[in-house]
Amino acid sequence: MKKFFVLPAVLTAMAATPALAVVGGGDITLKNKGGDVVFSHNSHVDGAGLECTACHDRLYLSKAQHRKVTMKQMQKGKSCGACHNGKKAFSVKGDCVKCHKK
Repeated sequence: MKKFFVLPAVLTAMAATPALAVVGGGDITLKNKGGDVVFSHNSHVDGAGLECTACHDRLYLSKAQHRKVTMKQMQKGKSCGACHNGKKAFSVKGDCVKCHKK
């Protein structure tokens, strides 16, 4: 009799797992003197409908290869500025508090 309850319980747990998964490893907090920036994988993947490869292997390197990027570089299209240019997404210019939280 117990066998009849184990399989449905396992299947239910497996079905619920994707809903509990954190997209792309969750939020990333980037420490910054102008105010920390919290990057949400969820808002970019689920909210904006982007694939991981839209940024990874093109814009963002592995953690070991990561280089700091200045706002000036972003305004010229590097890093976040590749999409956050005022056309694809809101611009990195101007409204600092949109990303930087103190």
